[in-house]
Amino acid sequence: MAPTTTAGPLLRLALRLDAVVTGVNGLAYLLLAGPIDDLLGLAVPLQRGVGAFLLVYGVAVWLLAMPKTVNRGAVTAVVALNALWAVASVVELALGGLGTTTLGAVWVVAQALVVGGFAALQYVALRGDR
Repeated sequence: MAPTTTAGPLLRLALRLDAVVTGVNGLAYLLLAGPIDDLLGLAVPLQRGVGAFLLVYGVAVWLLAMPKTVNRGAVTAVVALNALWAVASVVELALGGLGTTTLGAVWVVAQALVVGGFAALQYVALRGDR
């Protein structure tokens, strides 16, 4: 398998959507930590740490999607990290480690579904670009 592949329209779209949604989510966690804590029950320090990570991750995914050819290993890493994030979010929620409100629990599950959807779409697009 070649280490790079041409970034077809579906792969580029999947990566860019991921980057934008992730970046906006990260900014929200950084800028609205107090109100989000009250609404979702996610601790402010957790939100700020996650927000900073998501912002950097979103920029990295956007940069990955920019060239005409992309590194297959890097895209595979994005798929794996997204899948891990989705599973870990639900597991942490089930274990009660997040201390969320009911709305917060719904948010965590919805977020996990979106991130898992990005992973699936990116995987399908990457396989189609072989």
